[in-house]
Amino acid sequence: MTLSSLKTPHGDLHFPLFLPDATKAVVRAVDSVDLENCQTEALVMNAYHLMQHPGSSTVKALGGLHHMSGWQRPIVTDSGGFQVYSLIRQNAKLGSLSNKGAVFQTDPAAKKIKLTPEKSIQLQMAFGADVMFCFDDCTHAADPYEAQRESVTRTIAWAHRCRQEFDRLVADKKLSDNDSPLLFAVVQGGDDHDLRRECAEALLDIGFDGYGFGGYPLDADGNFLTEMFGYTRELIPDHYPLHALGVGHPANVVASYQLGYQMFDSAMPTRDARQGRLYCFNSDEGFSSDPKGDWFDYVYITDNKYIKADVPLCEHSAADVSHRYSRGYLNHLFSINETTALRIATLHNLSFMNQLIARLRADGAV
Repeated sequence: MTLSSLKTPHGDLHFPLFLPDATKAVVRAVDSVDLENCQTEALVMNAYHLMQHPGSSTVKALGGLHHMSGWQRPIVTDSGGFQVYSLIRQNAKLGSLSNKGAVFQTDPAAKKIKLTPEKSIQLQMAFGADVMFCFDDCTHAADPYEAQRESVTRTIAWAHRCRQEFDRLVADKKLSDNDSPLLFAVVQGGDDHDLRRECAEALLDIGFDGYGFGGYPLDADGNFLTEMFGYTRELIPDHYPLHALGVGHPANVVASYQLGYQMFDSAMPTRDARQGRLYCFNSDEGFSSDPKGDWFDYVYITDNKYIKADVPLCEHSAADVSHRYSRGYLNHLFSINETTALRIATLHNLSFMNQLIARLRADGAV
């Protein structure tokens, strides 16, 4: 059975679905009205960052994430596992993991922060998320077996604790099925098939509403982990949604969807936009069966060749923003450091991603 949608307290998620990263309750350079206008259906926000800025008490005082940000469509919150992993991987002196949870500081002078599976769930529930993720122990595919083994053991144990805390809070709040958020777990295991299977089977036994592919999605050479993504999809029954966490490169979104994934999120499209790298379809057609084909290209809008380019940002885009402004005009805005350039570029790339999703739905690529 192919899953087409998932019901949440703030509306249905229609699959496939790309979720822009609104890490600190904002997609940089645009607002909630902009996001609605370019057909964005849901956002990902991050518990790790929000607990620090603006802080859970401030989010609560401002009415929760939906009210605070003016976004009334679904919100997915990431637990913070990947961010803790990234912080410690860059500088082991900034934190450590134990079976209890994580202790870290964002810089050597900062106050130490404790984040446990229970605390992560409490934060996400207090934020008012529609879909929450279990706190997990993230790894890179290139990490040694011993690290992957420890990650899987810890991720399973933490998932048990997240499930228990989630169920306790739902019961305490007397939330109905329609009002209760959903809880997803993360499948770890790096590049080891046996560990991926062990993790998936244990998480399925615990029982969750959906699952995510955990760990860094690229190998040591920067190649997408196509085979392992496919294998992990085989481990999770089709009636559960599977989230390709951190996947936002257009070719990798197509590849993941063709493998059976429904949800994708990444800061890449919006970050690229702010740096002047625009995504552009090369035709009005769908795309080649080869996800790495030439169906899209990059436009580096700050290049001098676009100074006098009186052509749309993307001729084959259906988005108004991509036709309203010329490449020459956007080049000019970037050259004078006009903040409007960031907004236009961001809306263009988000429109591209949402049109890509629409093409996937129409094409039936699975």
